[in-house]
Amino acid sequence: MIYHALNRANFRSRLFKKAAHYQDFLAIMEESLKFVPMRILAYCLMPNHWDLVLYRRADGDLSKFLQRITLTHTQRYHSKTRTAGYGPVYQGRYKSLPVESDRHFLTPVR
Repeated sequence: MIYHALNRANFRSRLFKKAAHYQDFLAIMEESLKFVPMRILAYCLMPNHWDLVLYRRADGDLSKFLQRITLTHTQRYHSKTRTAGYGPVYQGRYKSLPVESDRHFLTPVR
C-alpha cells in the first residue's frame, strides 16, 4: 500500500528557515532508512511542512519510520535552535492517508 504522509509546524511557523535546515531533514530521512526500510516515492519539503509519498515494505513500517523522523527532527530542531522547553515543533502527530487511486497518487507527486 502507498501512503501520503505529512506534518505541519506548530502555529504554521517555519520548520525550514535556511538551506541547511532542509539538508538536515533529508539527512534524518536517510538515517531513518537504515532502521526502517521504506520506499520513498516522492517528497516535498516546504517552509512550514513536509509531504512524503511512501510505499511500506511490511506492517508497522510506516508508523516506525514516521515516528523516527518526527522525533529525531524535533530533538535536533530544539537542540540547534535552543528552543527546548518552548513547546512542540509540530501541530500534532503526522497524518498518513492511503493512496487509493492513480488520481490520488498524482496529486501529491506533482
